[in-house]
Amino acid sequence: MTTSFTSPLPQDIDALWERRTELTPDHTEARATIVGAVDELDAGKARVAFVDPATDEVVVDERAKRAILLSFKVLAMEESAIGSFNYHDRIPLKSRLEGVRVVPGAIARWGAYLAPGVVMMPSFVNFGAWVGSGTMVDTWATVGSCAQVGENVHLSGGVGVGGVLEPPQAAPVVIENDAFLGSRSMVVEGARVRTGAKLGAGTILTSSTRVFDAETGDELPRGEAPAWSVCVTANRVKSFPGGDFGLPCLLVLKRLHEGEEHDKLAMNALLREHGVNA
Repeated sequence: MTTSFTSPLPQDIDALWERRTELTPDHTEARATIVGAVDELDAGKARVAFVDPATDEVVVDERAKRAILLSFKVLAMEESAIGSFNYHDRIPLKSRLEGVRVVPGAIARWGAYLAPGVVMMPSFVNFGAWVGSGTMVDTWATVGSCAQVGENVHLSGGVGVGGVLEPPQAAPVVIENDAFLGSRSMVVEGARVRTGAKLGAGTILTSSTRVFDAETGDELPRGEAPAWSVCVTANRVKSFPGGDFGLPCLLVLKRLHEGEEHDKLAMNALLREHGVNA
């Protein structure tokens, strides 16, 4: 991991973290510092994680995660209402929505960044998440806390992108640019979907999921959907004292050309050939 990264958030956050057990909403100076830091996340001026272009590794801003956790200490529970819907929470809903299409029923919390060009169908984007321009968060999709979703991504209906706040060292889920996640796919535990990867419907990817190439049988890095590939959930037989059992894995069905446009009809045909839908 790169060592040159410096958080854009104030160092005061680290000092407040050391005395977090004593913080309450009555600590007005601490609250102002923490709210200001989270507001930087909300505006997209800071983010919890990003891919370092020099090393191709995920860099996590631990100070940003600390600011998010500290906000639960210094923000009081408050009641709010939107129409006939009543809420009681510490974290308000997001109000910065310039250039974002938010369909009725969609919810984004303050501290999440939505770039101009994002479309939110009735869905949920949680605290500290980052969603890039041109991305569609489709119906009932969920973007978990601190998850990082790139540009021109399609999160199909019911997709679950897992969140992470604790332990502090844990890396969030990263969905890179131009990815496509088929309906009801789940990407959790800091797993990574690399640029241009396409996941078939119902695909499950965790940080410990084993990944195999269908053409060669080679095992690839765990917890990652390779760039410019079409992937599905499969099973690999493993022998135990009690018998042979199929354990889930990620199977790379096809490699795409770098930058290849997503042809949904072609991908549907490929997936249906193997008994999967997009």
